[in-house]
Amino acid sequence: MAALTIKNVRKVYNNGVEVLKGIDIDIQDGQFLILVGGSGSGKSTLLNMIAGLETVTSGEIKIGDRVVNDLPPKDRDIAMVFQSYALYPSMTVRENIAFGLGVKKVPKAEQEEIVARVAETLQITHLLDRRPAQLSGGQRQRVAMGRAISRKPSLFLFDEPLSNLDAKLRVEMRAEIKLLHQRLKSTIVYVTHDQIEAMTLGDLIAVMKDGVVQQLGTPQEIYDNPANLFVAGFIGSPSMNFIPCTLKEDGADGVQVQLENAGQLMSLKLPFSATQLRAKMGTEVVLGVRPEQITDLSSAHGESGQSLQCKIDMTEPTGPDTLVITRLNGANVTCRTHPREAVKVGQTMALNFNLSKAALFDAKSGERII
Repeated sequence: MAALTIKNVRKVYNNGVEVLKGIDIDIQDGQFLILVGGSGSGKSTLLNMIAGLETVTSGEIKIGDRVVNDLPPKDRDIAMVFQSYALYPSMTVRENIAFGLGVKKVPKAEQEEIVARVAETLQITHLLDRRPAQLSGGQRQRVAMGRAISRKPSLFLFDEPLSNLDAKLRVEMRAEIKLLHQRLKSTIVYVTHDQIEAMTLGDLIAVMKDGVVQQLGTPQEIYDNPANLFVAGFIGSPSMNFIPCTLKEDGADGVQVQLENAGQLMSLKLPFSATQLRAKMGTEVVLGVRPEQITDLSSAHGESGQSLQCKIDMTEPTGPDTLVITRLNGANVTCRTHPREAVKVGQTMALNFNLSKAALFDAKSGERII
């Protein structure tokens, strides 16, 4: 396996469109990097540049201690798993897995040994004599993964490999990929638009937008301390609540905001000091609060918080909890409550606001203030 270094990498097409605007990422040998973002964020372009399927306009890509900018894909010691599986339809599963080994002129007996070991690892031994058309989507993806790992490359590249699968199978395959990484200790770069995949699979997440890495960090770092409104809204399901409000001083060094709900005005104290936010007093900001930080009083489990009476506009039962939606300062706010505590639509209920992990964002730039 090998480390990966991406240094000030840019991609500009002939028509002048700049798709990647100076990407800097370092991952260590054996780490699992997730490139996550919406359509047009540049994540797939970056993956293709690592693979050698796209040229680098400027900057440097290193796999291990080799700069690979000008190397063709076959010389980069990589293996790629595609969204579309990319299996050879006329070949059996056995032949598909062994194809790369044959190209590298691995002896036949060794090929058979490797194929048997890979098939056992992925639990597809019983499928070795079938062709792709006889397989389910999940089985095809396992074969595609088997073809990749049979070669023991320095770097695995996954391009949205689960997006063609149904929801249940996606969860199962996600677990398979995570277990595979733990067994192989392999270096992986994985592209997805699904933030749940990003949170559950990655050691590191690079959140991308408009060709720029908005934030690079561990899943927990990005969830707890998002750098800006985009990251805060993209990572987390349901996403972070964003409440527009104006900062006001409260006592000697306190800070508060006023919230309007169903025509009623309420005050909410923030866990910040006025000294910290002196320059922002009287200005509009965005208060970011995760849904699990606003709950019914019984689910607060004695945690410190402030109770506000809020009118409920909608409920969404999910089984283990019920999401209730209220409106604060004109914004929909989602709260996690215990099913037995949730009230009916139109009723008022006491909600506990635990703001110990709340964030403040600049209303204009979207950047985090504190």
